Amino acid sequence: KAHVSPCLRRLARANILDGSPVTGGAAFPATDPTYRKPAMRYFPVSVLLAGLLVSPALGDDSQPQPDEDGFTSLFDGQTLEGWQGSTDGYYAEDGVLVCKKKGGGNLYTEKEYADFVFRFEFKLTPGANNGVGIRAPLGGNPAFDGVEIQILDHDHEMYKDIKPYQAHGSVYGVVPAKRGYLKPVGEWNSEEIRVEGTHYKVTLNGHVIVDADVAEAAKNGTIDGAKHPGLERTKGHIAFCGHGAHIEFRDIRVMELPAEGADN
Repeated sequence: KAHVSPCLRRLARANILDGSPVTGGAAFPATDPTYRKPAMRYFPVSVLLAGLLVSPALGDDSQPQPDEDGFTSLFDGQTLEGWQGSTDGYYAEDGVLVCKKKGGGNLYTEKEYADFVFRFEFKLTPGANNGVGIRAPLGGNPAFDGVEIQILDHDHEMYKDIKPYQAHGSVYGVVPAKRGYLKPVGEWNSEEIRVEGTHYKVTLNGHVIVDADVAEAAKNGTIDGAKHPGLERTKGHIAFCGHGAHIEFRDIRVMELPAEGADN
């Protein structure tokens, strides 16, 4: 059903859209010689369109809208609008978010998220190292003050001696990821990170590589022996955590989930 704004309905009732009588209403007193037709009786199309655009029932198109799967884009492909932090360490080019080789740092979403599904695609360069900060505060180290999901070319020679919890897709320092599902360097990978309460699930190129409760995993201490206060956070920013390597990202989307325990 087409929506007609209150503004247009008032114009119609006032009979000033086209100067003709309104059907069902009183006609102008044409037989009255003292009656003068109002001087301004026609409105330009731009005015009528404005009446439609300001109607609150049409919604606010200035904000990204969820797609048919319920995901909202976090990257417009042209700018860093919606992001904060190390904005000089990243740039947008041809629909791709690029982490500079001599730059990087932590690039945070402006908005905070609690439970959500985060999807993105990434392309590694040899030896590339980055990460996805989860429920991170602004400042501090997302790997400890938040939670970090590792992004790493872990097959590179320089990483031959890393710990299992440092491999790509791992909840850094807490839960190691399964290996063997990264595509060759230079090809696009797809990844999904699902966070519900303390349950983390990471899917790489269609394969589940992490499916764990981080609270359970850390109840007797984390496997890296470090303190991870970020595990107790229930809300925070999503971030890309660059470590001086060129990495490209695209199709960056998020779908918020009801808070764990909330009524459906």
